[in-house]
Amino acid sequence: MALDAQLLEILACPDTHHAPLDYDADAQTLTCTECGRIFEVRDDIPVLLLDEARTPDSGKA
Repeated sequence: MALDAQLLEILACPDTHHAPLDYDADAQTLTCTECGRIFEVRDDIPVLLLDEARTPDSGKA
């Protein structure tokens, strides 16, 4: 099951800039449009924890 479109509209990066997130359904990730952090979606639940986010150039933030 994919994430609900209405939910995707209101989700934002948990960092102080609160930028919108881009959803990649195939990779099951949400990517911040400002800082580039990558948040996993597990069992259709976005994990928006800064401690668990990945950066595009490394394994963990």
